[in-house]
Amino acid sequence: MVPLRSVVLAGGGTGGHIYPLLAFADALRRHFPHIRITTLGSPKGMENQLIPAAGYDLRVIPAFQLPRSLNLDLLRTPDRMYKSTHAAGEILDEVQAEVVVGFGGYVSVPAYLAAWRRELPIVVHEVNVPPGVANRMGMKFTKRVAVGFPHQLEQAESLRNARLVGVPLRTGITQMDRPALRPQALYHFGLRPDLPVLFVSGGSSGARTINLAVAAAAKRLAHAGIQVLHVQGGRNDPFDVPNDLPVPYVVVPYLSDMQLGYAAADLMLCRGGAITVAETTALGMPAIYVPYPFSNQEQRRNALPVVEAGGGMLVDNSELTPDWIERNIIPLARDRQRLAAMGHAAAGYGRRDGDEQLLRFVLEAVGR
Repeated sequence: MVPLRSVVLAGGGTGGHIYPLLAFADALRRHFPHIRITTLGSPKGMENQLIPAAGYDLRVIPAFQLPRSLNLDLLRTPDRMYKSTHAAGEILDEVQAEVVVGFGGYVSVPAYLAAWRRELPIVVHEVNVPPGVANRMGMKFTKRVAVGFPHQLEQAESLRNARLVGVPLRTGITQMDRPALRPQALYHFGLRPDLPVLFVSGGSSGARTINLAVAAAAKRLAHAGIQVLHVQGGRNDPFDVPNDLPVPYVVVPYLSDMQLGYAAADLMLCRGGAITVAETTALGMPAIYVPYPFSNQEQRRNALPVVEAGGGMLVDNSELTPDWIERNIIPLARDRQRLAAMGHAAAGYGRRDGDEQLLRFVLEAVGR
């Protein structure tokens, strides 16, 4: 296999674009230790904190929100699109890029345009239905489109001919042995080994509805013998939890080492973001999904196939109340046989090789 020498990765704004990008960058580095990896990001996105911290070269270029209706007239959008594409093109030339791989976010569009003008191979990786606006633009310039989940091929006409590769995930997740790591994780959080653990996380930003509902149910959970490991989320206000609970209720503002949370957990309560669904199913984690309600329902589409396979439950954001938690989560968390069956079903749906499969697809695009 002829090694890749220089790859440009584009994606930013949210963790759903950035985390797969970083996992794929790690795969590139594993296979080609001397490769030049350049990432493109926007001035204000999460990539400015996450990508340099992971040790990769981040180049910031202008990016702006695109209209929801896409057509090739965007090529004639004056000034700001020209400036963004010109900036991306200068970077492609400087690093002598062989291929551009885009993961979505507005910063991907100038990368796609600059690569198309230079006749460089373009690979688009998409995890949602419908595809994001930026990736829909990218799909006008390449037929090399990869997706993360089987349901995308069925639910989006524009993705019917895409390659199913899975979602690139960190090796800390894909190579994790949950049972082996569990004692260390429980000790780390001060949790007891003899009681079930409910792991609560609304994603890196948090989820106010989930936070308030679980905190309000704290006494009911505790008196049923259920411990809680609760990630507040970086953009959410603190919430009150009673101090006199008979079992641990641990609140952490943010959890950078998510594998410890997964290892400690018996059951997870979470949103239905693509990365969350990819991680829970890769690990065989039983989960109750509460899709984000103010969107085009992509989180519901992400979680529903897992639920239909028997690997989780689905509850609308408006229905998640302390009473619902008492009726549904408490009996489930105490039923080890049912949790084991759900975990087995989730693992059957999930996959751990998204990074390697995407790399294979990229190598095909470059002709390697």
